[in-house]
Amino acid sequence: MSPKIQPRRRGLRIIVWSCVAVLVVAAGLLGVVLWQNSYDMDEQRVSIRHGGHTLKGVLATPKDGRERHGLVVYVHGDGPLDATHDDGYKPLWEANAKAGYASLAWDKPGVAGAPGDWLDQSMDDRADEAAAAISWARARPDIDGDRIGLWGASQAGWVLPKIASKMSVRFVIAVSPAINWLRQGRYHLLAELRADGASAARTEAEIARSDTIRRLLARRATFGEYVKAMGGEAGGMTAGRWVFISKNYTADATRDLRALRGIPVLLTLAGHDINVDTADTERVYREVLDTGGALTVKRYPDATHSLLKQSIEESDLNTTLTALFSPRSLFADGFLEDQPRFLTALGQGSGAALPHTRPMG
Repeated sequence: MSPKIQPRRRGLRIIVWSCVAVLVVAAGLLGVVLWQNSYDMDEQRVSIRHGGHTLKGVLATPKDGRERHGLVVYVHGDGPLDATHDDGYKPLWEANAKAGYASLAWDKPGVAGAPGDWLDQSMDDRADEAAAAISWARARPDIDGDRIGLWGASQAGWVLPKIASKMSVRFVIAVSPAINWLRQGRYHLLAELRADGASAARTEAEIARSDTIRRLLARRATFGEYVKAMGGEAGGMTAGRWVFISKNYTADATRDLRALRGIPVLLTLAGHDINVDTADTERVYREVLDTGGALTVKRYPDATHSLLKQSIEESDLNTTLTALFSPRSLFADGFLEDQPRFLTALGQGSGAALPHTRPMG
């Protein structure tokens, strides 16, 4: 055998086995991703009629063999969100299923092929939409109509009490809700500027710009007038977004929260929330709802506004890798366990009893 051929064959074997090893590793990683993103519940697409059009939703139910389940109705926060929040809700739905509860959410109008445009909605429109979904669920034989409650995050804080004023709900889980739109906006602006280490001059300029926008909203200015006032630069604002803000910038949950009196409410707050002033939120919730003991407050010191761990969310790479290989680990410690515990306590006649629920720090 030629001595020149043998090294070539050996090199070919090395390349082949290297490729095989890469494929085996890739298959293993794919298997881990599929396993970690499989959830112990059944999911089905559903259609809900409302206002002459159809809401496209997902109903996730426990695999416990029971004929009827309680239901957690999900009310989205801000943005163009689909029913599963890009699968971000699924770890929460699985946790609900462990407590014997189904979960329901739907695509916002104009998202994932749904009719309409979510930017055309007011908070009252969103509440009407959720009320229609609850009525639809109550008509189903597999849903216990006496055990239907609400889950809502961020912007949903203005929607949840409006829903409760329209129809009875068994409970409410409010995650990072704000109280007043304008106060939230100012808090968020200043928090972002501090996080960026903004100079005093930049901070002053941004506050002045914000004040100009508030005056434009107060006099019902058009989008064109907004652009003109901003020196011809839209700055990321769109005509649709301007209409949405114009419809909703006066939102304030203080009075509406009265509709939640006597209803078990789990208020979930993050320790690193730059979107919502959690101290203001907790103060108002306690002032309005604390009488009667139906309010539970749970704080997560290591969490951001979205209730993800701060150490994960501050890195896009960490967030992506964790979402792929360990999605349940995205959330702050205890978050996924506390919500089913709250739901289970409802069945024991104690909707307000969670251990260590007093605010931390």
